[in-house]
Amino acid sequence: MRLELYTSAFCEPCHRAREVVAEAARLVPSLHWDELDVAHHLERAEARGVTRTPTVVVLDDSGAVVVQAEGVPPLPRLLAALASAAG
Repeated sequence: MRLELYTSAFCEPCHRAREVVAEAARLVPSLHWDELDVAHHLERAEARGVTRTPTVVVLDDSGAVVVQAEGVPPLPRLLAALASAAG
């Protein structure tokens, strides 16, 4: 399962989101995640419909979006989304 974290350089909530995602990755070793700065990945962010940072996109093994949410995800909610993506 994969996770994409869309961030921007001067976004304070992005720092907190990064910490939550890193903790989720520690708890779920099978999670592969990428942090994507929207300034450097504008086309990809637009294709995902990202309009705010941080945005978390959880994908299942086929690459389908399971959950997409703006803001800092609470760890329990993120873990539930990952469980849903795992199937």
